[in-house]
Amino acid sequence: MAVKIDKDTCIGCGACVDVCPVSALSMENDKAVCDADACIDCGACIATCPVSAISE
Repeated sequence: MAVKIDKDTCIGCGACVDVCPVSALSMENDKAVCDADACIDCGACIATCPVSAISE
């Protein structure tokens, strides 16, 4: 299971990318994207996102 990122809410700050322990998140066109195969659904990115753009 991978996290979902609301592209309309994402501000492209990269905080989620920095905190992901398995490097499942990256930036593409100034928005966060998640590699579903790499995501371990730990929730670190959810807790870190300043605008609540990431959910389970």
